[in-house]
This record gives sequence, structure tokens and C-alpha cells, in this order.
Amino acid sequence: MRRDLARMQAGGDCPPRAQRQARRHRPTLPRCLIALLLALAVPAATGCTVPRSAALPAEILRQTRDAEADVQVVPVTRAALAEIDRWPRAAGAVRRDWIGAGLQPNMRPIRPGDLLTISIWDSQRDSLLTAEQQRVVDLQDIAVAPSGRIFVPYVGELALAGMTSEQARREIQRAMTPIVPDAQVQLAVTPGPANAVDMVSGVARPGRYPLAETSPTLMGVLAEAGGIAPELRNPLVRLQRGGRSYAIPAQDLLADPANDTILRGGDRIVIEADRRHFIALGATGRQQVVQFEREEITALDALSSIGGLSERRADIRGVMVLREFPAAAVRAGGNAPEKPWVIFSFDLATADGLFAARNFRIDPGDVVLATEASLPMLTTAIALFRSARTLGD
Repeated sequence: MRRDLARMQAGGDCPPRAQRQARRHRPTLPRCLIALLLALAVPAATGCTVPRSAALPAEILRQTRDAEADVQVVPVTRAALAEIDRWPRAAGAVRRDWIGAGLQPNMRPIRPGDLLTISIWDSQRDSLLTAEQQRVVDLQDIAVAPSGRIFVPYVGELALAGMTSEQARREIQRAMTPIVPDAQVQLAVTPGPANAVDMVSGVARPGRYPLAETSPTLMGVLAEAGGIAPELRNPLVRLQRGGRSYAIPAQDLLADPANDTILRGGDRIVIEADRRHFIALGATGRQQVVQFEREEITALDALSSIGGLSERRADIRGVMVLREFPAAAVRAGGNAPEKPWVIFSFDLATADGLFAARNFRIDPGDVVLATEASLPMLTTAIALFRSARTLGD
């Protein structure tokens, strides 16, 4: 008895009975790890999960294996990109529908609402138009009626709408010939509202700008209005004409002179910031709504703009892009999605997956999802277990 007491005080082994009792009440590490691994393997069945910001790839893809599922999974490779590029794009993905400069006439036509100043020179002594010692008569501010006509004394009504100023001058002089055979006519046109363009927004000086006799180009009127506002993000230039709306990214307008279209009376120009966006979720640097900063964004561009993947949590083999297609775009047989909801999956651990992601275009409204890796979750769970065990001791 004294020897057992001395051994316990010296830190030696406990008596056999005490050791058995201690072992019964102390959970062994292997059993805890086995329970933890089971919880991680079947989180839905056990209800045991580790704190995380995204699902595992297997959790997301589990239901897509059902033949009746309405979700299609498309592994994105370089070989698959050619077919994917022929699929319909989301609304707003392509923002260019432009008329270009082409061979449009650049002379401003006379329109209703313009004001005309007509100077008629007559050298006859007994002129019907001029008084003695007077050689010219000025008809000031003659408005072009809604019918496109003007009234000239001794001549009557003349239809001038649609003519250039030179054509209108010749028409007035021809009509005056029976009355004043030697008459010479000068004509000046002050543009009315129908011969002006409205710079609505997105410039330094919005307002109404009358067209010169030689109609200006869009770039010329933009310069007169102070240029595009520098704070606009990836601006889009919209031209409203005749009940239609045309659009072109500002960078395309500035880069190619063939896009510098000639303006017409009644045109409206609206310049707006890029409204397109995608959503970043999961094990990324930031989880947020991300605005498009340029015209085309690839999957790698999207990941870079949100701080990349989390080095401790993300599964580089499980990056996904979620996209919804309208019912009209869904059909079987190629060049289109087979189901309305599509998951594009990327394996960024391979060269093929990296180059495919570099050329895969993100559409407005896409969800870029970085899934969680299993091993970091296991590490987190072990750390939580150790913390709980420490608190229990």
C-alpha cells in the first residue's frame, strides 16, 4: 500500500482499476476523427456541418445527375468553347447595334419650323418688289409651315421642306422669274427645333444644338458639348432616331472613324454608364455584385476582379458559372442549351481548364461561384474539435 501511494505521488502509473476508469471516460482521438469524417462525408444526413461560405462541388452536382433534372452541367474545355460561343447570349451582353457613317447625305435639309431669310435683288426701275432707288428687298423670318411650305408675295406657296438651302434658293428664284425676270435670290436658313439635336445626358454641357448647313458628325457634336463625362464607367452611346434606338460602346466609337455617323435633325443622344453586372459568391476574395468595367469579361477576368480564389478554402477544380436561359433559347440538338439552367464548370488545376476560363465570356446576370474544398473543411473541423476538447478539460 505504501509502495502504491509513493508511486502515485512520484507520477508513476495509476493502479489498474484507476486506469480502467480513466479510459472509460476519455474519448479516444481515432473515434472522434471517425465521427467527424462521417459527418463531413454525409452532412445532409447527420445535420453536422462546418462553418463555410459555399457548398462542395458534389453537393451542388448531386441533383443534376437525375435524368429529370432541369439543370444542365457543361464542363468547359477549349474544345467545348467553339460550341458554347454559338449559344444565345444573355440580354444586354452585346451592346452594339449601330448604323455607322456609310454614305449618308451630309447637307442639312429644310424642315418645318426653320426660319428663312430671303433677299431678292431686282435691277428693274418699275419693280413690283422694290421701291425707287432700292435694289433689294429682304423677307425676314419666314417660318416653314408644318406642311413644309412657305408663302412668298406675288408667287404664292412654295414647298421647300426636304430641300437643301441651295435647292430652295434655286426654286424660289425660278418661281420669281415670271414676275421679276432678272431677279437674283439669296437665302439664309436658321434651324428650328426639327433641325437640331438634343444632347440629353452623359456630356459636360447637355442641351439642344442646332445643326449647321453641313450636318455635323456625332463626334463633332460631342466635342461641342464638352465631351463624354469622365466619371461614367465604360460608357454606352445611344442614338435615338425615328422611333429606333441605336447603341455603340464609346470606346468603339472613338476607335473607328467609320462609326462616326452623321447626325440628322431630331436626333437624341444619351450617354450612360455600363449597367451590366455579375454576382460573385463562395470561396472568393469578395462576395458581391460586380459591375462590368469593360465590354467583354472572361471567367479569369471575373475571378481577378474579385480578389481571386481563397487559397485556404477554394476548390480550384470546382469553379462554376451559373446562367439562366429564356425558354425560347432552349432546344436539343446543338448550338443551344438543352435545359434552362446551366452550370458551366471549370477545372483550374489543368492547363486546358485555365485557357478555357481565359476565353469563356461572362454574361450579365451570371453567378460566378467558387466551391469549397473538402480538406480545408476537415482542418477547420479538427481545429474546432481541439478547441472544444480544451474547453472541456
